[in-house]
Amino acid sequence: MPPPLLIRARFVLPVVRPPIENGAIAVAGGRVRAVGSWPDMARQVRGTVVDLGDSVVLPGLVNAHCHLEYTGLAGKIPPPRQFVDWLQAIVALKTSMTPDDCRRSWDEGAAMLLRSGTTTVADVTAFPALLPHAWSRTPLRAMAFRELIALQPGPPATRTLHTTVDEITGWPGAEGRVGLSPHAPYSTTLQLLRQANRAARVHRWRLVIHVAESAEEFDMFMRRRGPLREWLEPRRDMSDCGLGSPVQHLARAGCLNRRLLAVHANYLAPDDAPTLGRHHVNVVHCPRSHAYFAHRRFPLASLAAHGVNLCLGTDSLATTLPTLPAPLSLDLFAEMRALARSEPGLAPAILLRMATANGARALGRERQIGELWPGAHADAIAVPLRGATDAHEAIVQHAGPVLASLIGGTWAVPPPASATRPRQRRKTFPTHPRPPVPNPQSTHA
Repeated sequence: MPPPLLIRARFVLPVVRPPIENGAIAVAGGRVRAVGSWPDMARQVRGTVVDLGDSVVLPGLVNAHCHLEYTGLAGKIPPPRQFVDWLQAIVALKTSMTPDDCRRSWDEGAAMLLRSGTTTVADVTAFPALLPHAWSRTPLRAMAFRELIALQPGPPATRTLHTTVDEITGWPGAEGRVGLSPHAPYSTTLQLLRQANRAARVHRWRLVIHVAESAEEFDMFMRRRGPLREWLEPRRDMSDCGLGSPVQHLARAGCLNRRLLAVHANYLAPDDAPTLGRHHVNVVHCPRSHAYFAHRRFPLASLAAHGVNLCLGTDSLATTLPTLPAPLSLDLFAEMRALARSEPGLAPAILLRMATANGARALGRERQIGELWPGAHADAIAVPLRGATDAHEAIVQHAGPVLASLIGGTWAVPPPASATRPRQRRKTFPTHPRPPVPNPQSTHA
């Protein structure tokens, strides 16, 4: 086995415990073996030292929702007047994309995420031919959620689901990396939602569903009215509308449980936040996509108050506004900065947890990713302090590429060559009892 790495920085942010000034992590066999102060670690670890100087080392970011294959659609759809306008535009663009377009978009998006510190991504794909081959082209931990759309009930939708399940279970290396994504309540039937949830339970998969994203979706399900209902009525049975909110619709389908990643959840009825909390549902907020559509304020405080596990995602570049002079890019740090602007009272430590440990929990990877502690995967990134004295604040304000990125103990973004030097010490690791993990549901300041 190669000698262990000892990675030193001005601050180490384990997430599961307070920042460690003048800290270090020891990495061997693809895992974090020890975390502590530099003087303690230097006395006890023999191996190669990577001294990252005036920087912060933290867990690799967990992007809980993305559409990598839409990366090439950046800037193609101006912010719409109505949500239906955007749906019509994206449907037209999707049908015009060739397999090569999708492949280039996926690869470009994966490269963007790597440069900006993401090490794990939950990617929704409508083009299964991309996978699993794309996994071999990136060191990212990419989890694939196969999109399902069915506007009419009946055997065709059921056959599509069964074919999809057989397909993704047959992918090499699929164990722990796949799941299902019935697109949204308005684009699927109650029957398909129930069947997909049953398949996810049997296979122990996560389920990703866009829910309550727009005011038009809320009106369609609550009041059987609005432009989304008018657009879909010629093609969709509307008998499931007028019976409650989109969240209540998922409850009737039996989909509310700890395996569900409910993406967006922007428009909620009064009882929806308590319902989501009671069923341990994970909610993924995509701040820049939220701003692109000019949605009303995200109900963060209400969801947090009811114990909902709140995560961050980038969504796709098809729903991201440019911020000149920087080019459009998939970037979870940019999502943290956007949320900090819209929620100025939100503690930076909570923002970081939403982009790391909370996403890991949502994906069923708690204590494996999204934190730095003995036994976790050695997924870590480093960002420069740039004069900041508070480690959490430096993270939230960071912009640009990361200084280094490590995935499974292998450099995905190598550190500067000057940072590495051999060091000979005793080959033992300090041991620390694992502290209680702070409540990941407490996501308000």
